[in-house]
Amino acid sequence: MNTEETSNPVSYVRLWARLGAMIIDTIIISIVVYILSLILVDESALASENAPPTQILLAFLISFVLPAIAIILFWVYLQATPGKLVVGARIVRADNGMNPSVGQCIGRYFSYFLSGLILGLGYLWVAFDKRKQGWHDKLAGTVVVRR
Repeated sequence: MNTEETSNPVSYVRLWARLGAMIIDTIIISIVVYILSLILVDESALASENAPPTQILLAFLISFVLPAIAIILFWVYLQATPGKLVVGARIVRADNGMNPSVGQCIGRYFSYFLSGLILGLGYLWVAFDKRKQGWHDKLAGTVVVRR
């Protein structure tokens, strides 16, 4: 172990704290999506056989695009989502501990899908990895550390 590592130890965030953060974020996102959908999306129009394309697009934007943009922006500007803030965690570059780039944040978000593909093994990897990295962290070159 080199001197730099001993003088400034890094505390990686473990699986249970990260799971708690994910649950908090999911609840917040679900509430926002639900409220916006109630206000902006005509559910009866979506249920019809000839659903208007504008309603389909609006439902897609609210349900998928808006959450993606929000999460990525939280990572870019705060290095954490609200859930990570609650558990005292932040995302940093794995190579130097600095703030992740916009590209890393975008890559990390889309890598979430890969982490969840095989029974969530990419998320569970956090429990066994030395640096507590999930597959999405490894692919994006990030780690989750204590604030």
